[in-house]
Amino acid sequence: MDEAELDRLRPAAFAIAYRMLGSVSDAEEVVQEGLLRLHLAEEGEERIESPRAYLSTVVSRLALDQLRSAAHRRETYVGEWLPEPLLTSSDADPARAAETADSLSLAFLVMLESLSPEQRAAFLLREVFDEPYDRIARIIGTSEQNSRQLAARARRHVEERRPRFEASREQREELASRFFAAAEDGELEELERLLADDVVLRGDGGGKAPALKNPLHGRAKVARALLGGMRAVARFGISSRPVEVNGQPARLFFDREGGLVGTMSLDIAGGQVQCIRSVVNPDKLGHLGPVGDLRALRGRRQ
Repeated sequence: MDEAELDRLRPAAFAIAYRMLGSVSDAEEVVQEGLLRLHLAEEGEERIESPRAYLSTVVSRLALDQLRSAAHRRETYVGEWLPEPLLTSSDADPARAAETADSLSLAFLVMLESLSPEQRAAFLLREVFDEPYDRIARIIGTSEQNSRQLAARARRHVEERRPRFEASREQREELASRFFAAAEDGELEELERLLADDVVLRGDGGGKAPALKNPLHGRAKVARALLGGMRAVARFGISSRPVEVNGQPARLFFDREGGLVGTMSLDIAGGQVQCIRSVVNPDKLGHLGPVGDLRALRGRRQ
C-alpha cells in the first residue's frame, strides 16, 4: 500500500480516535501507530480484505487502551479538563455540518467523559460509525450481547444529556458576532441579553496558564467575568480572529508576536449562548500553530 492510500485512510481513523480520546495529539499518535501496523501486516503478507476495517479496529483498540489508562490522569488534572479544540471547516455541506455539531462538539465530548471507556467505545462505534455489534464485541473484548448492553446503556445516558444546537449555521455565526462585539466593546446589557439565564463559563488551563478554577454559572457573573477578561485581552495587546471549533463558532486569541494563547468557543441554542469554553492550556494548543506564553504575558508591565 502506497503513501497516498494510507493518507486516504487517515481521516476516518482520526475521526474515531479523536472522538474516543478528546485529544488531537493522542489521536494522531494512535492513528500513526495504526497505520504502521497496517503497513507491517501487509508487508508480512497478512491477508487483509478491508484495510479500512482493519485500521478502524486497530485504532479503536489502541484508543480504548488509552481511555482505560487515562482515568487516573483525568483525576489528577489541575482544574477543569476540556477536550483539545479542533478547527473545523465552515464550508461543509449542511448535512455534514449537522453531524459535526452533534458528535464532534466540545459539549458532546465532555458528556462522553461520564461514560466508562467500554460504554464510550461501544456507543461511538455503533451510533456514530455504524459498526456491527460483532465487530464492536471483538474490539472491546467482550460478547456480542454485552456490547449491545454497553451501547444501550450509553445511548440512554447520552439521550438524557445530549447537547442541542441551533440548526442554522448563519444564526450561530450572527449571534456569535454580536456576542464578541459586545464583550470587546464592554456593552454589559447587550452581552447579558445574549446569555442564557443558566449560562456556564468553563476554562481549562491545566495548571500551566491562568484559568478559572471552577466553572462560573449565571448570566450576571459570566457577563462580568467576560468583560474583565476582554479588558485584559485589550491591555495585553492580544488580538483574535473568528474560526469554527468542533463545529461551533469560536475565536482564536494571539499575542503580539502571533503566538496562540487561547481559544473560546460558544454553545448556542434557543437564540442564546448556553455555554462558553475557554482553553488556554498550552499543551492543548500546539497542533493549531505556534503557541505564546499567556502566563509570561500577564506578568509583563504594560
